[in-house]
Amino acid sequence: MTTITTGRSTAPHLQLIWTDPVTGRQGFVVLDRLVRGVASGGLRMRAGCTLDEVRGLAAGMTRKEALHYDAGNRYVPLGGAKGGIDCDPRDPGAREILGRFIDAVRAVLERHWTTGEDLGVRQDTLDEVVAEAGMTSSIQAIYPLLDDATEARRRLADAFAIDVDGVALPELAGGLGVAESALTALDHYGIRYGSARAVIQGFGSMGGATARYLAQAGVTVVAIADANGLIVNPHGLDVERLLLTRDPHGAIDREQLRPADQQLPGESWLDVDCEILVPAAVSSCIDLANEHRIRARLVVEAANLPTLPDAKAALAGRGVAVIPDFVANSATNAWWWWTLFGDIGADAVQAAHKVRDAMRTIVTDLLTTADRDRITPRAAALQVVDRKLTEIERRFTTH
Repeated sequence: MTTITTGRSTAPHLQLIWTDPVTGRQGFVVLDRLVRGVASGGLRMRAGCTLDEVRGLAAGMTRKEALHYDAGNRYVPLGGAKGGIDCDPRDPGAREILGRFIDAVRAVLERHWTTGEDLGVRQDTLDEVVAEAGMTSSIQAIYPLLDDATEARRRLADAFAIDVDGVALPELAGGLGVAESALTALDHYGIRYGSARAVIQGFGSMGGATARYLAQAGVTVVAIADANGLIVNPHGLDVERLLLTRDPHGAIDREQLRPADQQLPGESWLDVDCEILVPAAVSSCIDLANEHRIRARLVVEAANLPTLPDAKAALAGRGVAVIPDFVANSATNAWWWWTLFGDIGADAVQAAHKVRDAMRTIVTDLLTTADRDRITPRAAALQVVDRKLTEIERRFTTH
């Protein structure tokens, strides 16, 4: 049985490079670690995706899985994995490329890799492609670990069918986790929700839901960036209106803007005064060359790997706290498994309670540890991960 290791730097369990025989584009699968033979992590599609990117994301998934480990839950912890395809999801041939990729890596999906939607890949599209390839599900590798796979699948399908004010529950779970991370940090630093302003970069499933829950808590969402630019209103944007009229790729319908809403170049999202900055789109968008433009008190990483290491160090030196991606955006992954294993039912209220409770506990612990030990929130979170990885290893290693 393959087991995970703790904080030591180790090579991934498996790296796979696929070349599309039709277009020559490449796709990648990295299984960072296996726990009980299975690893979990989404599949993304974006132009310029690389093996190094997917490798880093897979390692992050190992951390996300460990972070939510609770021996009292039915949820069985998994290893970390990730998939990526170097293709613009808006490319007319993107769906066909996705289909050929899934068919090529089918053996890994069937036995070892559970995957779901990520940047540029919607779950409904993935489900269709997986079915066309003759598979039961994109998460069928987990079925042997379930007590009743049929009942678990029904419960998850029911949960995916739940709609909350026009938005699917799976989309909201991840954004709720990001928002709760931000709200917990505001509480920790003594910042009132009503006086806090937020800027969201990216208005897809994660960014949109984050904006919704921050706004519902009383935070003023003053700017949202999408692929077409930045929308700004210092008095607050109508998040619900924009959320319910965006296109499937998270683009805002400019016809829905109010007279006071201003349109600015997309790169100016870093320059807006705010308390909370949420990068929720692409990786590596905050670097040493632009971090000085950030005016926020908190950076809450909804996207995967949005802040480069040297930029994080510079932000910490300026007193800007960064809630790391493997913490802030971990609720989507956890929600899947809580639902599948039966820790919660197919119910929006149960899901919201579980997400809020878990994220508040995790973020409070890491910020308290960071203050006590005078380290960054990321360093504190890694301490938690390291401890839980050791617990998982002890539980699932055969001696």
